[in-house]
Amino acid sequence: MPNSTPEPRRLDRKARMKIPFTPLGLRPANERIQDFEDIVIPLTPQEAIAAATRCIHCPDPAPCFKACPAKNDISEALWLIEEGKFVEAARLYRQTNSLPESCGRVCPHENLCEGACVRNKQHEPVLCGALEAFVAAYEQREVGVKLPVASSTGKKVAIIGAGPAGLSCAEQLVQLGHYVTIFEKQPAAGGLLTYGIPNFKLPKTVVFAGMDDLLRAGVEFKGNTTIGKDKTIDDLFAKGYKAVFIGVGTLVDASMKTPGDDLPGVNQATPFLIRTNVDPTLLLPEMRQPVEVGKKIVVIGGGDTASDCLRTALRLGAEEVTDLYRRTEAEMPGGPKDRDLARQEGAQYQFLTQPVRFIAGNDGHLAQVECVRSKLGEPDESGRRRPILIEGSNFIVEADTAILALGYWPDPIIGETTPGLETDKWGQIKVSDTETGETSRKGVYAGGDVVTGPDKVVTAMAAGRKSAAAMHIYLMGD
Repeated sequence: MPNSTPEPRRLDRKARMKIPFTPLGLRPANERIQDFEDIVIPLTPQEAIAAATRCIHCPDPAPCFKACPAKNDISEALWLIEEGKFVEAARLYRQTNSLPESCGRVCPHENLCEGACVRNKQHEPVLCGALEAFVAAYEQREVGVKLPVASSTGKKVAIIGAGPAGLSCAEQLVQLGHYVTIFEKQPAAGGLLTYGIPNFKLPKTVVFAGMDDLLRAGVEFKGNTTIGKDKTIDDLFAKGYKAVFIGVGTLVDASMKTPGDDLPGVNQATPFLIRTNVDPTLLLPEMRQPVEVGKKIVVIGGGDTASDCLRTALRLGAEEVTDLYRRTEAEMPGGPKDRDLARQEGAQYQFLTQPVRFIAGNDGHLAQVECVRSKLGEPDESGRRRPILIEGSNFIVEADTAILALGYWPDPIIGETTPGLETDKWGQIKVSDTETGETSRKGVYAGGDVVTGPDKVVTAMAAGRKSAAAMHIYLMGD
């Protein structure tokens, strides 16, 4: 539960309800598609105060608090912002969120805190996410972030994966006095935050600033190290690590298994985003060759990754960028906010469309995509209505580049090389308790997408923190 809401400090709720909504400023679409820079115009202190003052401070537990996976005390933080106490607000967020800079930018706030805001009944919600990002950036810029570190316990802990779950677990454990080493297969830290989310949504400087905070606190980072290949979890225990957290995420692209999907010009979403959005010096050697894209690009899929690919393709100079999706927009798993931004920037959508064949031109390169119209039947196991192909409705879409954004699976290598570690049929790691992340292997914990499947940054962050608390108890009682 958050702290009890303080007595009203200035305006009553009726007065707050009359304060008009000012949307978050964005760079014009025709300007922002010319580069990969942040599309958001940063709030000024005055704008942040005005936006926070719109909060009517519902009785505890406030709907925004209940909707937040991190259980941020949003109401109290907004009181502080309203009073200009930006650093204090940032530090309050950090009590429950190890990644406020990132979560404030990339969380689907419309489905979480902002979606639960009572102001939605009559007006626009309070800009909870933008205000969290504002104060986190303000603190980093004005005073810096120094993690308080307890005296050493002498216990060594290994974190596998430097994504949201692993970084959050490390942030908690180092503060408790443990010696923490993060092992990451990529050269740089961040996981999905660095290698999956484009810079125009989440600038890399934001991610790396948080990693620098961990390094100053004493966390050791070892990149270019794949656990299961370069060394195993058994090797880590043999080296003196007393506990291990697995937070490797799910970054293996799902395949389409469609004729022609191996043609030049057909790309998987992850390597496409990595090679177009990340500085080549931060890439593995085999990923440094630039992506060659054409003028007519199709993206296949309906999640946030599909939106990221659409918007990236537009920034690469494509003349036509179209999303092909086999259901209707109502069934799309991705957030409407990103789709709106993609449309503003020039992306188009074709719904109830199922690609069935990729066709090469005379040069052997992708030239066309054969598609079939579909209609919706009864709901499938996902709860969404199943697409049914309409016989004889085949048609051709001209395209010289296709990007497959079909979802993700975990890399099975850790499960295959760790005796006694149970995984499910998809390769996700089984845990006995989601509140602790305990696995079937003593001293090994797991959290984030490698346990749940692809999910939100904030849920992975929260899982890392929960496992850190359980690991601390285990380490100190061992």
